[in-house]
Amino acid sequence: MAFTQIPAEMEWFSLRVISGKEKKAKEAILYEAGEADLNDHIGDVLVPSENVVEMRDGKKRVRNKVFFPGYILICLKLTKEIRYLVENVPGVMSFVGPKGEPIPLRDDEMARILGEVAGKEGREVMGQQFRVGDPMKVVDGPFLDFTGFIEEVNADKQKVKVTVSIFGRPTPVELDYRQIELEK
Repeated sequence: MAFTQIPAEMEWFSLRVISGKEKKAKEAILYEAGEADLNDHIGDVLVPSENVVEMRDGKKRVRNKVFFPGYILICLKLTKEIRYLVENVPGVMSFVGPKGEPIPLRDDEMARILGEVAGKEGREVMGQQFRVGDPMKVVDGPFLDFTGFIEEVNADKQKVKVTVSIFGRPTPVELDYRQIELEK
């Protein structure tokens, strides 16, 4: 997601939308702005999200997880027309601010949010969080069906060091997150 420079007269605002409908609200805002010939008033509409990898039944599943459920960010030149248009799009409840009055986000807030989004772009994050001492089962690789305990977690590399019993001896093995699942 490449972020373009926004014109000086535009500011970032936060919109309260129906949770789970953030992407549909974004599409509807852009469509309605195009229909009303107000595209030049909207700089960008952002639904910050990341891809989360989950292992289910030994299969890798990727789902897109929204950072701020129920909210989207919009860069626009605030006028009466554009405010009316945005607030009347299906799925949009109101601008974030006292009594629904639009309050622009500070530059440092937007820089932090955009930096967070850019840092996670293109990376897949494991949805399952592992902790030292958790019992686990190997679901992929040469140690398939072995069980053991997590000894070390490296979240940056998405790897764990586990101890499994090989020929009756506890043996430390390093595995990817996707190769194990927690045992119930």
